[in-house]
Amino acid sequence: MRIVKGKLAGRHLTSPKQGRVRPTTENVRDALLSALEPRLKGARVLDLFAGTGALGLEALSRGARFADFVESGPDSLHALKSNVTALRMRDKARIFKKDALPFARALPARKYDIAFADPPYESRMLDRLIEMWMETPFAQLLVVEHAASHELPPGGKRRQMDDTTAVTFYLAPPPPPEEPAPADSDAELDAQAEDVDA
Repeated sequence: MRIVKGKLAGRHLTSPKQGRVRPTTENVRDALLSALEPRLKGARVLDLFAGTGALGLEALSRGARFADFVESGPDSLHALKSNVTALRMRDKARIFKKDALPFARALPARKYDIAFADPPYESRMLDRLIEMWMETPFAQLLVVEHAASHELPPGGKRRQMDDTTAVTFYLAPPPPPEEPAPADSDAELDAQAEDVDA
């Protein structure tokens, strides 16, 4: 598995040795990130259920300003930290050893420009995450990868990627004029981030 395009193109990514993680395939990742290209430059990115971090790292390779990665599995966390270190992205990445749903629930509206979510296929966690985002859109654009057979809550724009995989895009409405812009970084989240070298 490798980074497909951008300044890190061709760099290989470490995957967990155990087989439970299902990284986004290179073809799907390339098609997805290419579709988002106009939004990526300078974007604040969140990678939920991050696994190896392939989606967030690909976004950084293509011009995102920074990426936060949320993952709770020990093997995936080890691979994720290795990838961030090997690609020298520690100054643009924070890693959170947390469950995705509680992490997202605590976020303010529009904390991120783009959020990726790629939980295990057929997981109902994805439906709960989307419903949570609809109540408080913690990213301007929520991008979810899912099994093609999985019917998601309405309101998204679905794109079939291959026989088994689809991606659905949920775009938040414009913010009300009185809504303050979120800070790029804050002390509370900084304090919760993992030490990449640990």
